[in-house]
Amino acid sequence: MKTKSFQQKVIFKASPEDVYNALMDSKTHSAFTGSKAVIGKKVGDQFSAYEGYITGENIELVPGKKIAQTWKTTDEGWPGEHFSTIEFIFKKTKEGTELQFTHTDIPATVKADYAQGWEDYYWQPMKALLEK
Repeated sequence: MKTKSFQQKVIFKASPEDVYNALMDSKTHSAFTGSKAVIGKKVGDQFSAYEGYITGENIELVPGKKIAQTWKTTDEGWPGEHFSTIEFIFKKTKEGTELQFTHTDIPATVKADYAQGWEDYYWQPMKALLEK
């Protein structure tokens, strides 16, 4: 299977700790997505978001600095046992936080959908929650 990757950069008017916690706290994650999320707090813990549509495992956690996770979805274009990798790097800036996001090992046939999905279903609602 051919795979693709992409990177995105997003600026939040919030601290790196607040951005990290929005992604890693089940209650806050559920609030900005409007859908149930269950997220373990330690390396090796599982997570799910959008009521099980997205699942994976925490592989590296550095509070306020970095999150790395395996990631897959239940979309029909996604091979059942295939996991991609997502990585969030948080950098403090004058404005708040620069989030550098990388998503690797995405099945090539669905890559464009996921790049837009992060914008629509994560960055925009996170900004709305964190910047009010």
